[in-house]
Amino acid sequence: MKTIIAAGVLGAALAGVGGTAAAGDIIGGSALLDASSHAQLERWLGAGEFNLSNVYTLHPGDTSAAFHAGADGKGATFTLFDVTNDAGASFLVGGYNPQSWASNEGWHETQRDWQRTAFLFNMTTPAVYRQVLTDYVLPSQGLRQTYNETGYGPIFGSGPDLYVNDALTAATSWQLSYGNPVNEGRSIIDGTLHGEIVKLNAIEVFAISPVPEPGAAAMLLAGLGMVGAAVRRRKL
Repeated sequence: MKTIIAAGVLGAALAGVGGTAAAGDIIGGSALLDASSHAQLERWLGAGEFNLSNVYTLHPGDTSAAFHAGADGKGATFTLFDVTNDAGASFLVGGYNPQSWASNEGWHETQRDWQRTAFLFNMTTPAVYRQVLTDYVLPSQGLRQTYNETGYGPIFGSGPDLYVNDALTAATSWQLSYGNPVNEGRSIIDGTLHGEIVKLNAIEVFAISPVPEPGAAAMLLAGLGMVGAAVRRRKL
């Protein structure tokens, strides 16, 4: 029995290496991301190749509770938003959250620079906006990474730098904790000032799974081979 369980575990692990989920896969599909934008996220994160698993997609009637039910506790994630401003222009924006989303933890604060690895991005521009570091004249400006309460949609920064309402129908952006402090008050969405409200058309949240190095894949294959050999010997 233990041998069969081990074989099953190795088979599942291989699915993330060279089976059903190859490098750069978007598991569960996406209406917002394609191979090019996925590669752009990899470059911005700078941690090598990774697979993305769709853990939440906005459906009609969803509220912030649905977002948290899908996204909470999933570890590091990318959250993407398709929005339209009053001028009718559409933008694909979002953020990288290195910590798990949560429903009752309030602000996730990052005292040290090594903790300030979250960033916001605009795929349409394109542009990336990273947390303000402690060497700025106000060391606490980049302190607040995300806000985590079930009565709110995803919120990045205390501007709020990127905010979604509880009904998941509208968003706004007012730079403060992310980006160049010179641009405080400017939207990462369309560059406007004073936090103009935009229409939210879609949300997708993706958990991140690093792609193992080829050596790790070879070790898994070798292990699976040994397990298979052991099973055959037991049957003889």
